[in-house]
Amino acid sequence: MYIDTHVHLNADQYENDVDEVISRAFEAGVEKMIVIGFDRKTINKAMELVEQYPFIYAVVGWHPVDAIDCTEEDLEWIESLAKHPKVVGIGETGLDYYWDKSPKDIQQELFRKQIRLAQKVGLPVIIHNRDATADVVRILKEEEAEKSGGIMHCFSGSVETAKECIAMNFMISLGGPVTFKNAKMPKQVATEIPLKHLLIETDAPYLTPHPYRGKRNEPVYVTLVAEEIARLKGLPIKEVAKKTTENAMEIYNIK
Repeated sequence: MYIDTHVHLNADQYENDVDEVISRAFEAGVEKMIVIGFDRKTINKAMELVEQYPFIYAVVGWHPVDAIDCTEEDLEWIESLAKHPKVVGIGETGLDYYWDKSPKDIQQELFRKQIRLAQKVGLPVIIHNRDATADVVRILKEEEAEKSGGIMHCFSGSVETAKECIAMNFMISLGGPVTFKNAKMPKQVATEIPLKHLLIETDAPYLTPHPYRGKRNEPVYVTLVAEEIARLKGLPIKEVAKKTTENAMEIYNIK
């Protein structure tokens, strides 16, 4: 059994065949999927999917790229949705300095608000970080994010940064890039960080693993992420599947 801990089945890329995509994953042993909603449209779609499929769960929050669009009313709505029994996390939130739609100070303020919200509702916080590692780690420490704990989504940082995050009660989630030939740091993290701290994800439809890179990603391909981690660690694939599933059930508090 596998859990895809971060997937965007609510994306427009699945508009015409989401049911088939979900079926393919489930038949391959991906028995639970966590759909991430990060604005009004994608949150609504995520909530529709959790009502439709018993093995799909949702994370709700606001993406840093669109921080400038987020209102207090939006945050109140997210807080109300957090009471739903199948909403298992707050996010994805964090910082993204690659795109410049939202100024850094606005991103940082919204990031802090969502960390506090996660603590208030007792859910883990799911972190998006692009070109902003120092500020992400600093804000997590300043906001005492270890109180909620959470997940470093599609982690691309160093082993040292991974250890800093683990010390704050965060899991390290690896996705398709760990399968890329030249992805030095994700491979180092997969090799050196103990399995008890690791999760697997696809971030589908993005970041498709080798050998399907360049095509639309799907949750079925989370098995390829697990296979690469198993190869790097010299472990049986069943052990990686079992432990990453247990880790996901624990951090998301899924029974």
